Amino acid sequence: MVNRVMLIGNLGKDPEIRSLENGAMVAKFTLATHETYKDKNGEYKKLTEWHDIVMWRELAERAQSMLKKGMQVYIEGKLTHRSWQDQDNNTKKITEVVANTFRILGARKEEQPDADNTSTNQTVDTPVHDTVPENIDDGLPF
Repeated sequence: MVNRVMLIGNLGKDPEIRSLENGAMVAKFTLATHETYKDKNGEYKKLTEWHDIVMWRELAERAQSMLKKGMQVYIEGKLTHRSWQDQDNNTKKITEVVANTFRILGARKEEQPDADNTSTNQTVDTPVHDTVPENIDDGLPF
């Protein structure tokens, strides 16, 4: 069985960072992906999908120092679902991507830093023991 998500998109906001009681750090942010399609009138439309991204421990620390709103990034991780009771005892549900790696692809054109300060194409990995082994056959039909 495989639970693997790969996204390329732009950060909707700077990562929100929290430290838990046990000292573990968690980063959360939204990522926008875009799809272009032609409607029934032949006009091109752009559809934006928002994804909730979660990063833990060392990856969260790196996200805090490296990721900023508007940056284009590649995110890889697994899809998770969780639910909880709010203070009014209503059940809330959320679908998140728990990332185990990211790569900075660039900033929006209006936000790109000077060439001397560019930090693009950096890959940041955190070992995750419950993901697909690295030697899996990539010839899968999907």
